[in-house]
Formats: sequence, C-alpha cells, structure tokens
Amino acid sequence: YLVSAGVLVFLSLFCLADGGKLLVVPMDGSHWLSMRLLLAALSQKEHEIVVVAPEVNLNVKASEYYTLKTYPVPLTREELRESMHSFANDLFERRPFLQRITALYEKVQVISGLYASSCTSLLHNKDLMQYLERSKFDAVLTDPVVPCGQILALHLSVPSVFFLRGLPCSFDLQATQCPDPPSYIPRTFTDNSDHMTFIQRVENLFLKSSESFLCNFAYLPFELMASDVLHRPVTMKELLSHGSIWLKRMDFVFEYPMPVMPNIVFIGGINCGKKKTLSQ
Repeated sequence: YLVSAGVLVFLSLFCLADGGKLLVVPMDGSHWLSMRLLLAALSQKEHEIVVVAPEVNLNVKASEYYTLKTYPVPLTREELRESMHSFANDLFERRPFLQRITALYEKVQVISGLYASSCTSLLHNKDLMQYLERSKFDAVLTDPVVPCGQILALHLSVPSVFFLRGLPCSFDLQATQCPDPPSYIPRTFTDNSDHMTFIQRVENLFLKSSESFLCNFAYLPFELMASDVLHRPVTMKELLSHGSIWLKRMDFVFEYPMPVMPNIVFIGGINCGKKKTLSQ
C-alpha cells in the first residue's frame, strides 16, 4: 500500500494532462531494475516515455513501455562490467573501517570517471540533444546518484523527479534542507545505529568531516560539467535542490526515523513487487 501511495503521488504530476511526455535518464544496475516497474505503470496510463541511455550498458534494454534512445560512449561492455563488479565487491566486503574507506576512495575515482565520461558524451551529442530539445518534455525522471539527468533537466527547463535509495555524503538531506546532525544520523560504513555511544558519535563526526573531501572529489567533474552547460557556477547541492519530487526507496521499518520535507515520498516496498511464497 505504501508503494501504491508513492507511485500515485508521482502519477498525479500527469493526471491533469492527456498523455504527458516523460524523459527518463536512469542509472544502470539495480537502480534501473526498480525504475522499470514505475515506467510500466506510467506507460499503462498512456504517457509517452523516452529513456536515454549509453549504448554500452548492463541492464537498460528496449521495451514496449518506452522509446529507447542511445548514444555512443568511449568504453566497452567488458570494461564497464569489470569496473562495476570490482566496485561492488569492495563496497560490500567486510574490512576494517579505514581499509574500507581507502578502497572506496580508489574505486570512486574510476566509477566517477566512467559516469562523467558517459554524461559528457550525452551532453555533446548534438543530434540527440536537438531531439530532446524539440520534444518538449513535461518532466525528467532520473536517479540523482549520477546527476547527469538533473543537468539535462535544468538545461531543458523542465521539472525533475528523483528516484533513489539515497545519496553519498547525505547530499539528499542537504539539497532538501533536512536536518542532518552527526550526533544522531549514522554515517554510511560505520555500522552505527541512531543510538550511539560517545565514542561512536566522535567516529561519526570524523567520518562526516571526511565525506566532504571524498564527495567533492567524486562529483567535481559533474559540477564543472553543469557550470559549462548552464553557463554559471553550480554546486552539487544547488544542482539537486531543484528536484521537484524525491521518490525514496526506503522505509522507516528498516531505517532510523527522521524529519523530511513535503516533497519527499517513501516508496520502500517497490522492490518487493514480485513476491514469492516462503518455503517451509
């Protein structure tokens, strides 16, 4: 029921129009697999959907629910698969705290470069950009973990809807001006809960301070890209602050409760759409 309510909020964007036009700029991997369910529901409401993705990707394929537009990128499928698998292995491997941060820093350099290169290829593809500008979309649906879709939304001057699980360094909380005290909000990779000892709070504060360095480094190429496209200096916080609706794939049953803004809608159960009967 929570999923249905969240999806209905998003669908209400187009309910007053007869067949809205939606531009989708997805992130590959599990992020995309969840988003497909939403696109199927929108397609059944007779909305016109265009998905833009690089020619080299892992999961984004053609479908009856949308029109797929691809663009060339300077890497092979094998290079992409190897980079993604290596990143995922380091991300979930159980290591001492400092080793996990060091390994993550190294992998972020590679992954950030891949996505930035892909975004540059999209924004400099004249034929595709002219098509998108002529199409007069009503909104852009994108996963802001890679902010290429949001750069495109601002360039096209259309509202954006974010579909996400969360963002590194609490960029989602910063962009929406939600409270984010390090004494209460556990940082990623600490394994802390929202009930922390004094030592854990100190560790939490230290990691929050180091996050800015890691994320500023990882997202700097996108800030420079956005500044070039929009012809003015742009930071990640400002870029994401233009999101109209945030559809977050999380639920307080599994997360610590926190205050959120009215444009944040929780749709945590959307990943459980295809349920199977439990065995004995």
